[in-house]
This record gives sequence, C-alpha cells and structure tokens, in this order.
Amino acid sequence: MEYHEVINGRRSTRGFLEKPVPMEVLKEVIELAVRAPSSMNTQPWHFHIVTGEVLDNIRRENTKRNVEGVPPSREIKSPLGYEGKHRERQIEIAIQLFQEMGIERDDKEGRQDWVLRGFRQFDAPVAIIVTFDEELKEDDISKFDCGAAVNGLVNAGWSKGLGAVINSQGIMQSPVVRKYAKIPDNQIIMICVAMGYPDEKFPANKVISKRRPIEEVATFHGF
Repeated sequence: MEYHEVINGRRSTRGFLEKPVPMEVLKEVIELAVRAPSSMNTQPWHFHIVTGEVLDNIRRENTKRNVEGVPPSREIKSPLGYEGKHRERQIEIAIQLFQEMGIERDDKEGRQDWVLRGFRQFDAPVAIIVTFDEELKEDDISKFDCGAAVNGLVNAGWSKGLGAVINSQGIMQSPVVRKYAKIPDNQIIMICVAMGYPDEKFPANKVISKRRPIEEVATFHGF
C-alpha cells in the first residue's frame, strides 16, 4: 500500500475472524511501529503480545471483575467524562456503531453485550499491551511518545492486512493483565490494542468515524 492508502483506508476494527496471526507478521508490524519518533530518542515503550490461553485468561477475569463491580484500576489517569464538543463526538461514533449493529436506544441487553465485548478485547485473536518505563511515570512526554508508537502500530497492522482497535476497556483491571501477561514491576500499563484479521461481515467494521475539516483543526500563519 501507498502511505495515503493506509492512512485513509484504516478504520477501527471491532469484529475479527477466528484466524491466528502468525508471529512473523506481528514482528513485521512491531518493527514498523517502533520507528515512531520519541523525545530525545528515549523509546519508552514496550509491547507485550498475548494470544491463546493467556489472552483467554485475561478476557475472562477482566470481564468477571468488571461485571462484579470491582473498581477500575487503570495505571494512568483516565478522563472522568467528556463534555462539550468532545462528548458530542463520543456520542456521534456510538450512534454510528449502534445503528450498524442494530442496537436500539432502549436495548439494554444489546448495549450491555457491546460493553462486554470491549472487556473481552472484542474477541480479537491477539492483544498488544503497551507499557512504558516506570521511571517516566510523571513525565507527560513519554505518554505522548507511546501514543505515537500506538499510531504506528495500528497503521502498520493495517498495511499487513490486520485490523485493530485501541481499547482501554481491556486493561481496566490492571492486576489481571499484569498477572497473565507477566508485566514487569518496573513498567506501567498504558493501553491495549486488539488486533487480528477483520471480519468483513461484522456490521460495526463498516463504520468510518468522521474527521473534523482541516479549516477547523489547522491555523496557518505567515503564508
């Protein structure tokens, strides 16, 4: 693919084929992702790639604890709730997804099932747990750097025929993730990326989130 084809063609994938992803393909994806820029070349990120029984254990216990009401234990701060335009965009994509999935506004069971899918990393065959070095926990730029690496991760995956979705629900119970993925104590869990071959028949995979026009996001000076 040309670069613009990857960028314009990629979309978040929330339904996956039951098809294993070869380690060789994942290594190629990681090699591309770690070309992301980082402040002073610090490269603070680590990728823990899980599949099979390990991922199944994480799915099961993450879901169980969340359903039982165990408070989330994210290791970095998460928003308490979006407001204003940010909330409007959040609602907009939710409406798009629910329309494609046929989930009505009063369909509590359907909405609950959707939430549970997030807890299960959307049943993807692979989950990539992104962490960063603990000594950089109070350093905001390291989180920015990890974001750049995750952007590289999902785009590299798409270029290799893999779909992905960045998923914070999959790591809400960090002790579970830490236990089964064997995350070292000196690393902080940042985010999770569910990855696999897209199921083109899964309705939500048709959704392409809208982007703000360039006139709204960019200001030019001196031209």
